[in-house]
Amino acid sequence: MNDNQIEEVVTFPIFKMQGDSALNVYLGSEISSVTNDKVHFLSDLLKNENWPGIKEIIPSYVSLTIHYDPFVVDYLSVEGFIKKIFNANDKFEHSAKRILVIPTFYGGEFAPDMESVSSITGLSTDQVIKTHTSKDYKVYSIGFTPGFPYLGGLDETLYCPRLESPRTAVPLGSVAIAESQTGIYPSDSPGGWRIIGATPIQLFDSRNSNPALLEPGDLVRFKPLNDENEFTKIKENLKNGECQLEEILL
Repeated sequence: MNDNQIEEVVTFPIFKMQGDSALNVYLGSEISSVTNDKVHFLSDLLKNENWPGIKEIIPSYVSLTIHYDPFVVDYLSVEGFIKKIFNANDKFEHSAKRILVIPTFYGGEFAPDMESVSSITGLSTDQVIKTHTSKDYKVYSIGFTPGFPYLGGLDETLYCPRLESPRTAVPLGSVAIAESQTGIYPSDSPGGWRIIGATPIQLFDSRNSNPALLEPGDLVRFKPLNDENEFTKIKENLKNGECQLEEILL
């Protein structure tokens, strides 16, 4: 480095105001499990504080947004509290509280992009399914559409680019992959991820007090179904209240 070159060192957290009633707190610049652990650690801590004036806390990949009532609490108080947390902690470990098991059928019309994924990755259909169901995925963030989970940790052998031309309609329940992520479409919507299966589980129901099934920080485990009949049976049983989603508490 010569005298004319200055290497910029970025120190986190970085605070950015969003109008007069919201604050973005950036804890890193690159998507990683370590950074996301910091996000969820801070999010949980703030929620547990039950701080008067804090209206909503929304975690994402590398940051969280804090919505507050400016007539109750001010920006500098929130920023100062977070700086105090960082000065007092060396580790920001976050442990998931549960694993949600998502039954998934990887076949037929439910997996229109399975062939292209096999071609891109060089894996057989069985290998794609085995790899996709071989690990637990962390819910990094909820977004895009209500209840859509961005799941990090996809095996590198399954990395695929998004579709060149996004679909105008993706059926709800579709399980898809794109680059280093996998996700589940909670409603019919446009989308450009490659669909490799579908789940009969409903991820978002506006009639419930907590409409989104998954929360940031949860773990998701995909469980392959044997055939379409099993898919249909689970869907009907869930609709009739005759079975419940498998949940593993940690």
